[in-house]
Amino acid sequence: MATSAGDANEPVLAVPAVGLAPHSWRPADPRLFSRSELKRQTGAYSSAIPTRLADWSPTLTSELGADLEDATRALSDFDRHASLVLGTENTALAPMSAILLRTESASSSQIENLTVSAKQLALAEIGAGTSPNSRTVIGNVRAMEAAVTLTEPLSMGKILTMHRELLAHQQGMEAHAGLLREELVWIGKGNAGPREADFVAPQPELVPPALDDLLLFADRVDLPALLQIAVAHAQFETIHPFVDGNGRTGRTLVQVMLRASGIASHTTVPVSAGLLTDLDRYFAALGAFRDGDASPIVRTFTQAARFAAAAGGDLVDALRAELAASRELLAGVRPQASALRLLPLLVGQPIVDSAFVQRALAVDAVTANRALALLTDRGVLTERTGRRRGRVWQHSGILGALDGFATGIRRARR
Repeated sequence: MATSAGDANEPVLAVPAVGLAPHSWRPADPRLFSRSELKRQTGAYSSAIPTRLADWSPTLTSELGADLEDATRALSDFDRHASLVLGTENTALAPMSAILLRTESASSSQIENLTVSAKQLALAEIGAGTSPNSRTVIGNVRAMEAAVTLTEPLSMGKILTMHRELLAHQQGMEAHAGLLREELVWIGKGNAGPREADFVAPQPELVPPALDDLLLFADRVDLPALLQIAVAHAQFETIHPFVDGNGRTGRTLVQVMLRASGIASHTTVPVSAGLLTDLDRYFAALGAFRDGDASPIVRTFTQAARFAAAAGGDLVDALRAELAASRELLAGVRPQASALRLLPLLVGQPIVDSAFVQRALAVDAVTANRALALLTDRGVLTERTGRRRGRVWQHSGILGALDGFATGIRRARR
């Protein structure tokens, strides 16, 4: 059921509305379209003029301020809880942190109708995937990894790096990876032109100065961080600086700002999973922002934050339980054994082959296969191919926990 962007009685959080610039359009190659389509797509249209946010001074109601505080606290509590589960050693690359990052990447991609299961994504990571969307979603994973490992302040270069990692794995888009667009883009129907589009992004020459203003806004320290993140995301989607991958890059930007603000400094928060529970509300909120009201996008993010904290916490606990149960199955195995060293890595990569084990543990093929055999004999792993060559093993319990997380998103969808 469609959900409105906000309560009709809710006070407006005024933000300067997007301006409109008149232009005219004629399809570049008329041979590709019918006469009726050419007629529809030839003539006047308007493209967006992004507002400046660097000096925006919002006026918050006490109720919205309290909502932001509660949602921010929920995210911080989740981050602390996840940190305790992950431990303090190399948390940015820890296996459970990696799976949270991958879960967020998959949810962000699903918003763009790029759906891939936990099993398909894990297979793709070891080069055994057959899902056509897997390679594209892997690009989102790489973009998210680049975002959380870069420690310098948010910059144009960092945004381009995230986008480069994203589109470098998307077939047909490699040439656009990491480059600001030099052409007009729009959202909605009409391949021949923008005249029937739902939203026409700013002209290409407006993109660099708009991003410069956005970076100034993101660098401010006088605003509630979650409000700043929600508005920065909405502004990024309004600017639409790339030919493709704007939504996924914009949601990666959310993770960068969550880390920079200190709200979530240890792990990746599955905010996109929260957005995914009510896509109608999310897209309507982006539209309301362009029309001059930031309240719906802020409310959308506070709700997404609460869902992310609750569902993410449940996922962390479920994965920890699977790891503990597997350790019990390996009772009596010497602590230095390769099988026990591999076990925590299965949280981040629940489907493995011998080559993965060799790389991850820096062991030879004999040692890797011996570890896999022990884990299989003890019931920790299941060999899924039935072949003598090209064998692949999976941890069904971990995959089940990830599937349960995805099921929770579907149940919460409105």
